[in-house]
Amino acid sequence: MKKKLLSMVLLFLMFASIFSGCAGNITEAKKVIKFADVGWDSIKFHNAVAIFVAEKAYGYGVEEVSATTPITLQALKSGDMDVIMEMWTDNVATYDEDISAGAYVELGSNFDDNIQGFYVPRYVIEGDEARNIKATAPDLKTVADIAKYKDVFVDEEDTSKGRIYGAITGWDVNTIMKKKYEFYGLDKDFTYFDPGSEAALAAVFTSAYEKGEPIVGYYWDPTWLTGKYDLVVLEDAPYDKAKYANGETACPAVDVTVCASNQMIKDAPDYVEFLKKYKTSSALTSEALAYMQDNKANYQDTAKWFLKTHDELITEWLASDKAELVRKELNK
Repeated sequence: MKKKLLSMVLLFLMFASIFSGCAGNITEAKKVIKFADVGWDSIKFHNAVAIFVAEKAYGYGVEEVSATTPITLQALKSGDMDVIMEMWTDNVATYDEDISAGAYVELGSNFDDNIQGFYVPRYVIEGDEARNIKATAPDLKTVADIAKYKDVFVDEEDTSKGRIYGAITGWDVNTIMKKKYEFYGLDKDFTYFDPGSEAALAAVFTSAYEKGEPIVGYYWDPTWLTGKYDLVVLEDAPYDKAKYANGETACPAVDVTVCASNQMIKDAPDYVEFLKKYKTSSALTSEALAYMQDNKANYQDTAKWFLKTHDELITEWLASDKAELVRKELNK
């Protein structure tokens, strides 16, 4: 009887210990933060940086969830998605309304200095002595000036005309750029050429640049291409909202923000403080994407390289104890 009672006591203590341990783990368990991946390189890069900090400095679990922008927005509102590192505010028709209604929270601006428009390599205007390239359009400064240089930007399929590479079919900006091409009278002597895809457009710019040949066409930043090559965006009339839709002015810079769900604010307030301080620029983002392209690096290794290269950002973003944890991981 005593042996049976002792066995029961030991069994009870064993289960009590197990449940006590489980309860402790549940209490100490941290939120798994879900980051939106809406497909393009720059958001994947910023996710990788933010994820590294979440894991190494704050001890959070993380998950990257692929979805379209509309699905991501709905998930952010419902709390099924936690963070969007790149919210292109001008592309979300309901953004201001959402923020005012408290559907989700704008934590800050990731970058707001992005540019899009018609670009040319700098050597087209200034030449490049190191590459033995002479300037072929020394007076080219504005979009209107393109008209003077149809013999420089020759269309190989119709040599009586010049060629301007347009934006990607299906992108809203392509409609704007085509109207711009018509507004400045470039349709008289130039072909507005459809590149077919983002990859194809990058390929023609890369090919021309590596050969030192003239090219003019639509591009934008931040991208690896604008980070790797010395390109110049041609000047245009100052942005005017009323005239922009007709292609009469420069494209506006878009405020690309970091947003979080209301649930995220409650569940991870310490990490949210880091996200509020997270600010980069188009130049920094393009630099990172160019590194990734040149070194065939993945997003995670690029994030580590970026943090090592720009250690000053660690100081800006993090308290000293958290910064020390990040640097310790980077130096392993």
